[in-house]
Amino acid sequence: MADSRPLLKNQQELPASSGKAPRVVSLDVFRGLSVFMMMLVDYGGSFLPIISHSPWIGLHLADFVMPWFLFIAGVSVALVYKEVESKVAAARNAACRGLYLFLLGVFLQGGYFHGITSLTYGVDLESIRWLGILQRISIGYLIAALCEIWLTRCTREEAQHTKSFSWHWCIIFFLLSLYMGLSYGLYVPDWDFKISAPSSSLPLSGSYVYKVNCSLRGDLGPACNSAGMIDRYVLGIHHLYTKPVYRNLKECNISSSGQFPETSPSWCRAPFEPEGLLSSLTATVACIIGLQYGHILARAQDHKTRTNGWFLLSFKILAFGIFLVFIGIPVNKSLYTVSYMLITSASAGIIFCALYILVDIHGYRRLTCALEWMGKHSLSIYVLVISNILVIGLQGFYWKSPNNNIVSTKQWSYLFVCLFGEKGGVFYFSQ
Repeated sequence: MADSRPLLKNQQELPASSGKAPRVVSLDVFRGLSVFMMMLVDYGGSFLPIISHSPWIGLHLADFVMPWFLFIAGVSVALVYKEVESKVAAARNAACRGLYLFLLGVFLQGGYFHGITSLTYGVDLESIRWLGILQRISIGYLIAALCEIWLTRCTREEAQHTKSFSWHWCIIFFLLSLYMGLSYGLYVPDWDFKISAPSSSLPLSGSYVYKVNCSLRGDLGPACNSAGMIDRYVLGIHHLYTKPVYRNLKECNISSSGQFPETSPSWCRAPFEPEGLLSSLTATVACIIGLQYGHILARAQDHKTRTNGWFLLSFKILAFGIFLVFIGIPVNKSLYTVSYMLITSASAGIIFCALYILVDIHGYRRLTCALEWMGKHSLSIYVLVISNILVIGLQGFYWKSPNNNIVSTKQWSYLFVCLFGEKGGVFYFSQ
């Protein structure tokens, strides 16, 4: 999403007459692929649940999209800040970029827009959602950029040739240690929450208080994990995502109308932030890992060195992630567990390497021209399409009643009847 449009400065691969470094086309293609995948799982997940997000533990197609965006942001950082003249100015630019993405994310996902079925807008600041997709990317982008700007060292022997990034790996180790310590070390007490509308089919009214029994530590279930507790204390329970994916678990037994039976656990009704504070630690690590792939791209002098370096790093990360799964650390997107972060980051590295071979080495750009275009305009596409701004705007145009808007296919027939008579509207009246 962070479309920084990096340039690949490799003089050995430039023609003599060229005075401008070429774009890393494969990075645009990968970004476009990620946007396409997001559109596919968002709009197709209701028809094919297997491609939508895993309810809790597991890995579905939709669970790869966010790590890919974080990986791409990290690669972009390595290229944008490859040569920094003023660290203060570069840090200021990175902070402005991160703040812009964060505020845009709050505007789009904070609750200001009421969805594609409503023509109203506005959000109560007591219930605004502070975190979301763009906010997570902005946090990862900013920390990775600051690491690149301030924690990249050059020794005399390495000057003008290669750089030392040992501090980056120290940051990775620190963030992962902090995440593991908080995830398994914090004590989660019993907690309760209030909802203003009933979650059952019983004809009751008013506010209802539900209690969740925990009193334990190190649990990674939906009810008693440390990530949820931190978000409830720091952000406030009213600022969390109200439709968490774990509602699709069999234990919750949610109906097609969104109602819970009385036998469902109380935590099924509770909000939960999938882009929460604790999981942002490992999400940031995913961005810094992408930064290391960007270092290989910026430093290596030939294609073979780059691809070999990427495949080797991807294999190591993937092997470590699978090892963590075997020792009991589950793959969980909502908690952004270490095993999930490593496996999905490795997948991003492998796909990026494959696209680099296909597009930048062999030049098959016609096959990926649509994805390349989407990658260059990823943020605009996200704002207009993924966040339903375009759909919401189009619904503002209707015939006589807001229900007869131009978004609904059925209402096109209604408009046809109004314009050309009842005879032309046989399809509409047959529905």
